[in-house]
Amino acid sequence: MRIEPFANETVLSVPNQQLEGEMGITGRQSDTKTASERDLDDKDLQIIAALQINGRTNYAELATGIDLSQAAIRLRVNRLLESGVLEIVAITDPLSIGFTVQALIGLTVDGDIEALSDEIGARKYAVYVVLTAGRFDMLVEVLCRDNDHLLEVMSDLRALDGVSSVEAHTYLRLTKQTYAWGMPPTRAT
Repeated sequence: MRIEPFANETVLSVPNQQLEGEMGITGRQSDTKTASERDLDDKDLQIIAALQINGRTNYAELATGIDLSQAAIRLRVNRLLESGVLEIVAITDPLSIGFTVQALIGLTVDGDIEALSDEIGARKYAVYVVLTAGRFDMLVEVLCRDNDHLLEVMSDLRALDGVSSVEAHTYLRLTKQTYAWGMPPTRAT
């Protein structure tokens, strides 16, 4: 059984590899610094919070709301992009572009979980892969054309070396989805 790649991605962004030569972006997975190690200040956090609400906000609007010059906003946004703290993407509704089945698949793993997560993450159907503690070792969010496609995905996952169990939780209705997390909790000074 062969899984065909999708023609459309759900999250539309320029891959980090394409940007490396132009902007020096290193990519999220290899960047292990925490927010505190990046020395984000309150202005950076305000920029992030504003762009979470509307990623198309222009520098002039950001400058007015954050009390910085447009040039300072542009420099800060570029620094946040280059460091991997911020990524600006277009989010689509999967149902409107032909993905009628969404599922969160829990995997129990008995092999090299890091290698397996990389292998699964490279598959077109996997839109989100996370290593977890608890009942499952890994959760994989998938988008499928229909139930037959979900069955193909499940079979593909079951066939991978190191996967000992697979359990799908199909979405009946998405009731909330947000990328506007706002400001992080206040730091102790």
